[in-house]
Amino acid sequence: MPSAPAHTAEEARLLGAMPVDPMDDIELRSVQLQYPNQRGSIVGQCDLRRVPTDKGDILVAVQGDTTKPAIVTYHDLGLNYASSFAGFFNFPSMRSLLDNFCVYHVNAPGQEEGAPTFPEEYVYPTFDELGAQMLFVMSHFNLKSIIGLGVGAGANILARFALANPDKVGALCLINCSSTQAGWIEWGYQLLNTRNLRSKGMTQGVLDYLMWHHFGRNPEERNLDLVQLYKSNFERSINPVNLAMLIDSYIKRTDLNIARTPSGSPQTTASLKMPVLNITGALSPHIDDTVTFNGRLVPEKTNWMKISDCGLVLEEQPGKLAEAFRLFLQGEGYAPTFSPHAKNHTTTTNYNINNVNNNNVNNNQEFDKLNGNGAGSGGGGGGGGGCVVSGAATSDNGNLPVSATTGAAIRITENPLPENVAC
Repeated sequence: MPSAPAHTAEEARLLGAMPVDPMDDIELRSVQLQYPNQRGSIVGQCDLRRVPTDKGDILVAVQGDTTKPAIVTYHDLGLNYASSFAGFFNFPSMRSLLDNFCVYHVNAPGQEEGAPTFPEEYVYPTFDELGAQMLFVMSHFNLKSIIGLGVGAGANILARFALANPDKVGALCLINCSSTQAGWIEWGYQLLNTRNLRSKGMTQGVLDYLMWHHFGRNPEERNLDLVQLYKSNFERSINPVNLAMLIDSYIKRTDLNIARTPSGSPQTTASLKMPVLNITGALSPHIDDTVTFNGRLVPEKTNWMKISDCGLVLEEQPGKLAEAFRLFLQGEGYAPTFSPHAKNHTTTTNYNINNVNNNNVNNNQEFDKLNGNGAGSGGGGGGGGGCVVSGAATSDNGNLPVSATTGAAIRITENPLPENVAC
């Protein structure tokens, strides 16, 4: 079949088309993104330090200027600082976070890539002891107060540290945090996993369980590149014996023993005294754990958020998580404009709050203006406890001086509590 003849320059002009041949090498070679949206790695951006503790040395990766306020991260099962937080801290709107903060990525003992295998007689720290190691980290870097960012098992560890040392934690952002001890089903599955990891290494059963733990059901229906990346990490980057010890410590965790005290009653039980942003994904298997955790926290200082279309929030919805984290920090008086799009910008975002507090539901209450002083509604910057935060990007006169990241309306939270709650 004869090929169609190429248009002459005159024919192309008349047809409203450009000549065919020059299109091969035009434009695309010079297109560059100012903030490439790629997962990348944060290994080269971090200063690795070995911090001595009473239970042995742990690896801490320092990212940013150490003179700035401190954010301490803690990873989940089967991950380490590089595999857990690389995608999130390489997200464009999070890179400018380092202009205002220094991030200290804490690794659980023996979970970093290339870690030597612990001997059989090694006694792995309990979760309370892992939390207590934060004191050594803070002393080593001369930190007075931290902001915690934890995922899964790491969230539980940071919550324990905050309970024991409330004066050393300014705020907590906890993702998929469990506040209870392991149930029988979880205990049985994880006990089998630890046995397989010790005797056979990373088996298919252990791999499937880790994928479910992070992505929820049907991970094969999600981003295939991300799924393969995590499978490869579990198979090649984590020492299976060391991971078995961490999982064993995780299933032996104790209950946090916290409870919500009704408003006006004397505080008779322990609870987290600092503001808490309690987050989960709509496809996560840990939603019920976060709802239980939320019901045990002080409502005036707690926000519960369920981010749509994801199980692994850090990787699948980094933009929504970054926006929520930024607003949370702004509400506490930190870094009023560290978004790269928020400089000298008149665009604002309106946020309505359904404040569930003392049986008083106000569906139209708005945040007070945040000017870096930590002013917010509902008892403490960042909003009242147990509330719904739903935002729509607008160019009208809003009350929150932050830039909108998208022009479309977004809803990233739901209320896990009944509308009428006796607080």
